[in-house]
Formats: sequence, structure tokens, C-alpha cells
Amino acid sequence: MNHVMNHQGTPNHQGSQSHGSTHHGAPAPAPEPIYYDAFELQIAPDMLAKLDMRRSVPMRAFDPAPIPAVELDRMLKIAARSPDHGRLVPWRFIVIEGDARRVAGERFDALYAARNPGLDPSKKDIWTLYMLRAPVTVVVVSRTDPASKIPEWDQMLSAGAAGMNLIHGATALGYAAQWLLKWPGRDGEAAALVGVQPGERVAGFIHLGRQTEKPADRIRPDLATVVTRWTG
Repeated sequence: MNHVMNHQGTPNHQGSQSHGSTHHGAPAPAPEPIYYDAFELQIAPDMLAKLDMRRSVPMRAFDPAPIPAVELDRMLKIAARSPDHGRLVPWRFIVIEGDARRVAGERFDALYAARNPGLDPSKKDIWTLYMLRAPVTVVVVSRTDPASKIPEWDQMLSAGAAGMNLIHGATALGYAAQWLLKWPGRDGEAAALVGVQPGERVAGFIHLGRQTEKPADRIRPDLATVVTRWTG
């Protein structure tokens, strides 16, 4: 016989449910009972192993093969399940793939050249080459609502969480990722060339693809230097 777990992790009688309210005061849907053998409670060794070794992979190591739409959509659906205090969805995604990569790069190059009249000729296509290195680039856009009672800092963090969820989804599907925020994402006029609207900010260009080599890992922080266990 399966046992039901309540919110504190202790057994509950089947059918016993607690009721609360959502952030906006509307009645929350009644939670469903969860059992000891529920999928959500199971340890996922493969997932843990991938997270243990996850690292950014330079785009020079990416296979140029396109990412199938069904797999990219699954990554984006996982990304959209990020924490979102107030259910504002204070972020969105701009997908750049296929021929659109060259179009975006050429527009970046034109603006960059106009901004830098003495630009070295060897750098005239720097951004086109940059955009072509990965088969897919997802621009994570932060779109905070200043009028909301949810602090803007919370909303910006939600965009960052969406970006990390995207990377975790890619990792689970066997893809590598590199999250960068170079000039095209930092400059408002450049970002507008790929659809970023006034009042929005780019959280990052997340480049995705299959990796063709395994880069050496970098030194990770010792937990003792970044973890404090507060005891009162």
C-alpha cells in the first residue's frame, strides 16, 4: 500500500489536502497527494552525474549541425519552468538559428563599423563569425515590470534562472552551452537589431550545440569558501 506525503514530508491519509491562497489572493488549486514511490521523490543518478560535470564549452568546439526543433522546443519548455515570484513571466526568449545567424551578425558588423570608423579590416566580420559559431543562439531577455509589487531584483533573477534552466535542459539532452554577454547584448541599439524592445535588457546570449571535444575543467570553488552554515 502506498503512503501519501504531506508538505512536511510526513505521511498523510489519502484524500487529506490542505488549501491555501495564491500570491494574488485567488484560491489555490487543491494539491494532489504524493506517494513515496512518486517520480518526483526518486533520485536521478544520470541527472546528478551530468550536473556534477556540467561546464561551459567554447563555441569553437561546437558541431555545426542544427538542433532538431523538437529538442530545442523541449529545452525552451524546461527554461520556462523557472522560479517566477508573482507569475509575471518577466523574461522571454529570442531564438536565432539557420540563415538568421548570418543576418544578425551582418547587422551587428554594420553597426559596429559605423561606431568604429578606424576599425581594423580584419575585424569587419567579427560579429558575423561570432554568430555562426553555434547552430543556435537563444537570447534571454529580461522584461521587468516596474509597476509590479514584486521587486525588480526578483524579476531580474527570474530571467537568470530561466537561462540556467535552459542550460540544464540542453545538458540533459546531450548538448553543450556557452552563456555570454558581449557587445551585441550590452548595447541597446545592437540588441534592438534582433528584436529586443525598449525597456528590455539582455540577460545573455546562450549558444547551444553538440560538443566535439571535452575541454579541461576549470578549478571550482571550495565549498568552505562559499558556504556559511548559519546557526543563529
